[in-house]
Amino acid sequence: MNYENMAVTVSQVNSYIKEKIASDEGLNSLIIKGEISNFKNHYTGHLYFTLKDDKSLIKCIMFKTYAQKLDFMPKDGMKVFVFGGVSVFERDGVYQVYVKAMHEDGVGALYKKYEELKQKLEAQGYFEISHKKKIPQMPKVIGVLTSQTGSVIRDIINVSTRRNPNVHIRLLSVPVQGQDAAPEIAKGIKFMNEHKLADVMILARGGGSLEDLWPFNEEVVANAIYESDIPIISAVGHETDFSISDFIADLRAPTPSAAAELAVPDVYEVSQKINTYKNRLRLALSKKYEMLKLRYEKSMSSSVFKEPRRMVNDRAILLDQYIKKLEVAINNKRQSEKEKYVKLVSKLDTLSPLKTLTRGYSIIEKDGKTVNSVKQLENGIDVDIRLIDGKTKAKIIS
Repeated sequence: MNYENMAVTVSQVNSYIKEKIASDEGLNSLIIKGEISNFKNHYTGHLYFTLKDDKSLIKCIMFKTYAQKLDFMPKDGMKVFVFGGVSVFERDGVYQVYVKAMHEDGVGALYKKYEELKQKLEAQGYFEISHKKKIPQMPKVIGVLTSQTGSVIRDIINVSTRRNPNVHIRLLSVPVQGQDAAPEIAKGIKFMNEHKLADVMILARGGGSLEDLWPFNEEVVANAIYESDIPIISAVGHETDFSISDFIADLRAPTPSAAAELAVPDVYEVSQKINTYKNRLRLALSKKYEMLKLRYEKSMSSSVFKEPRRMVNDRAILLDQYIKKLEVAINNKRQSEKEKYVKLVSKLDTLSPLKTLTRGYSIIEKDGKTVNSVKQLENGIDVDIRLIDGKTKAKIIS
């Protein structure tokens, strides 16, 4: 057996496993609870540690970019919640959690409630990609649900108008923190839909703690987002913060400014693309024209167009030749059939009884039947004798 053609390399196996894990959405956004062990604060600023419970453990890494945002220093024995996704380090064939955020286990009740609602909504199909709506390419009106004070709305307006000075921003001010925030946010989403006030909505607020962002983890807001006919971009908290609204929205943005960039196309880039397409179209049409022109000139230079009568004459000569060949074939066939006919007539003439009579023979017939034996002749019977020039009667006399 030729194993060489059947075998795969170690690298191919690790790469395949990495791709499989990367394609699993459930493994790309996890919240894992556990205890830190084997903690190492590397000189590069990256954090390496193991997260464990009473039954198992998993390796984790937190790159410097995310580690700098921590407001505490992790240590062995500390119980934490980590946010991130699982991937494979291909060189060593090791899977590990790439941590984007970490919180001390001090708000366990909220995290438990968060996970329970997330699992419930996921089971009901709220996170299905098939339900998500496309963001319009050139929206005229951007609906923004956020607080009218603060930097969030200013950032959205600045980014949006810079990218498209003609876009209209329609702000619906809602509380984004506190006990009354969730019902007001849900009411605002429904109001936008009922009155068709926007082509796309941005649901936004700045960063904060889990308690600060909690209105965007309430079921009433989740239902309003899911039932919205207007596409919604969720931009809640910082890049490392994940709320229920992020999972249900048609698109997630890491920041409010990024949400504005996703919602509003840059008209200058669009203009450049249009000019590029125009140039490509012009070039394609020019090439097509040149090709058709060459084909036309080639056709016009051919003998068919230069001397059409000559072509007709050539075809007439060919036709005459075909007619002559046909006449010869018909005459040959006729002569052949005539010769066959003569041979058949000659053969029939040879076999004819009349031919026998010309040689002096006669035919005796009795009651219309030929007599070919003397035993058929009795004394006194009448017979007919056929000669070459006629028939006569006779009587048999023994």
